[in-house]
Amino acid sequence: MVFEMDAAVREEIGATLGVAVTAARPVAGGDINQAWAVTFADGRQLFVKTNRRPPPRMYEAEARGLRWLGNSSALRVPEVVAFNPRFLILELLRPGHPRASFNEDLGRGLARLHATSAPEFGLDHDNFIGPLEQPNRPAARWSDFYAHQRIEPQMRRATDSGRTSPTVDRGMRSLLARLDGLVGPVEPPAHLHGDLWGGNLMCDEHGAPCLIDPAVYAGHREVDLAMMRLFGGFSARTFQAYDEAFPLADGHQERIPLYQLYPLLVHLNLFGGSYLASVESALAALI
Repeated sequence: MVFEMDAAVREEIGATLGVAVTAARPVAGGDINQAWAVTFADGRQLFVKTNRRPPPRMYEAEARGLRWLGNSSALRVPEVVAFNPRFLILELLRPGHPRASFNEDLGRGLARLHATSAPEFGLDHDNFIGPLEQPNRPAARWSDFYAHQRIEPQMRRATDSGRTSPTVDRGMRSLLARLDGLVGPVEPPAHLHGDLWGGNLMCDEHGAPCLIDPAVYAGHREVDLAMMRLFGGFSARTFQAYDEAFPLADGHQERIPLYQLYPLLVHLNLFGGSYLASVESALAALI
């Protein structure tokens, strides 16, 4: 099936950049948005995300998140060109073959990203994880932020939609009551990608790692690393290189289920009951 970009959106993109769109080719871009490689009359090629009914501020939040990550200069992220409520225009990344040091470069780059600190946990604006709103009200303590801005909002959503179980409800109450003792040693708030699964990592034309589609905030650095282990796609050498550059605190292996709990709840809310057993399993490892 051949898709064509909506003519009104195509015209608006051209008007935004002051140059006409001459071609728009659909490319792989996930389940939420339509993604396009767009050619302009001046010869430029850019990447464009569109959506017929995007949540308000979704593209603004992604643009701000990419710029926030890019400010650390830790790993490449696509440059933001322009955005409005209907589309996001980015640098078009050219995929390449991973160079020999790709995994080490990724691990060390993530270590540099996480070493970029912030004054508090959270962010100065709310954003999105996938299509779901992600609250980021700042907090001084990580356990408070993780409880009130991550676990509790997703649990409310799951409960309201009938997607939890008595086992999850009991387990979550027990977990939240003990959370202070489970989150690990105190660490400064780290800049996080926030949704770091294998589909949000690219290899650029130089063979270097590049991060896309973030859900950024300042949080505990083990969150990104736990997410990376949830669905696979990252090599053991990446984690080894990370730990060589920025050693993890004792007990980090035992905290993996804790920090996988948030993305599992997100997936439960997005995709339904097939993730309920995974949430129950993560809770069973913690309580």
